[in-house]
Amino acid sequence: MIKVTLICAALAAASLAGCAGPNADVHTARTAGAASATRALQGEPSYAFARMPSEDDSANRQRVEALLRDALAQHGFVNAADKSAHYLLSAAYDTRPATISVGGKECAAGECERRAEAPFALFGGRAYRHSLTLRFFDRMGGEERYKVSAVIADRNADPLQAMPLLVKSALAKLPFDEPSDWRVKLQMGEAGGAPNVISVEPLPTVDP
Repeated sequence: MIKVTLICAALAAASLAGCAGPNADVHTARTAGAASATRALQGEPSYAFARMPSEDDSANRQRVEALLRDALAQHGFVNAADKSAHYLLSAAYDTRPATISVGGKECAAGECERRAEAPFALFGGRAYRHSLTLRFFDRMGGEERYKVSAVIADRNADPLQAMPLLVKSALAKLPFDEPSDWRVKLQMGEAGGAPNVISVEPLPTVDP
């Protein structure tokens, strides 16, 4: 089952309108066999980027990896050669038109993606949903050790505009531990500088 966070249209409109700083929803998945996310990342803090065959060395990809290198360095992680790195890091990102709904529900894989898009443009502009998923794999054994995803909505279709916020949110804690779902409140940096984290709070549990 895929857990989807559905935002009240009024709150989403206010957020997209810029009444407050941007918020990102962060979800972590506990690795099988790991007592906690903290223990899952107790190995040497070195990594190398792992790319799927479909991921080319585009300018966008290089920009994303540069942002991640800078952010991970602040947590003591070192970008190393593939053969000497303790972890292989997969970074996947996506931008698509957002769906605004009220309430929350569990849905099977594939069902949520088929939901109809919002039939209107919020305050004259279409909303977009940007996501970033980071997965740390043990280089020697290939096991996934840690996975974290960040999601944010705005009115800009360019994924690179949202990427500094997504990276900052996904790595606001490294690692996030229990619970699995968090809300990261951010503040845009001055004069195009890096965004700042204002608060990191667990999301309330939604009753079925």
